[in-house]
Amino acid sequence: MAKNILDFEKPIIELENKIDEMRKHETALDISKEIKTLEEKVLQLKQTIYSNLTRWQRVQLARHPERPYTLDYIYMITEGFIELHGDRTFKDDHAIVGGLAKIDNQKVMIIGHQKGRDTKSNLFRNFGMPNPEGYRKALRLMKLAEKFKIPVITMLDTPGAYPGIEAEERGQAEAIARNLLEMSRLKVPIIVAIIGEGASGGALGIGIGDRILMLQNTWYSVISPESCSSILWRSWEYKEQAAEALKLTAEDLLEQGIIDRIIPEPLGGAHKDHNQMAVTLKAALKEELTNLLKIKPDKLVSNRLEKFGKMGVYEE
Repeated sequence: MAKNILDFEKPIIELENKIDEMRKHETALDISKEIKTLEEKVLQLKQTIYSNLTRWQRVQLARHPERPYTLDYIYMITEGFIELHGDRTFKDDHAIVGGLAKIDNQKVMIIGHQKGRDTKSNLFRNFGMPNPEGYRKALRLMKLAEKFKIPVITMLDTPGAYPGIEAEERGQAEAIARNLLEMSRLKVPIIVAIIGEGASGGALGIGIGDRILMLQNTWYSVISPESCSSILWRSWEYKEQAAEALKLTAEDLLEQGIIDRIIPEPLGGAHKDHNQMAVTLKAALKEELTNLLKIKPDKLVSNRLEKFGKMGVYEE
């Protein structure tokens, strides 16, 4: 059985393994009809399973280690990427990457969280959890983009900002708050794409934009289901109930007016076909950029402030 198989995917994998086994004997036996029947059954099973995922199952897909990360998308959808390093204050944070690139002929500043693929790279990337210098680097790049009138694209995929003592000593909360303030009044278009996990202020620190896009099998919430479960039930065992209560999926957030658009994923998730996912995301980004570039800077800022000002419901 292949690696990284989620529990709800096991019936699909079992059938696919059976088909592979039958193909080994196809030359000796005429079983093409049986194989075709099984292939149709697999497709139907996939459509049934992936169209009825629970919120917790979507969280699991968002965390799948084979999903494309920020750098994967950058190299698939842009040309001439030049990575820019450092916050000019402390150091370069490898959990946030960013730089200049082109999407076809449109210059962009593209910034995002970056996880690792194995233990060594995850340690290098701090498991995608930025320190304050990561947010300060992101802000430096955004201000550079504003200076040269270049639109900004951010990609969110983090389990949260790094919670270590050293991060707090260097002003983690201030760095995130500063980004919220500065992004809200940046005079160039900002498109935010949630490509994996969107956890808490760690995601929001580069998440203020004119258009918020969310891939189909991702999540975005003030807290992870496990942490919510540990606070409310004093145990991580209730993470599935917590995920349901948090309403953290793309469909939930579109309904609430938190995001603007859902980007469909290949059947089974973005990790099943990186190239197809990149093509779909690139088309959406180009469409959004074309629309936003027609809006004057002052109007862009006032629309952005109005957009976020409308979020939430309260009673006096």
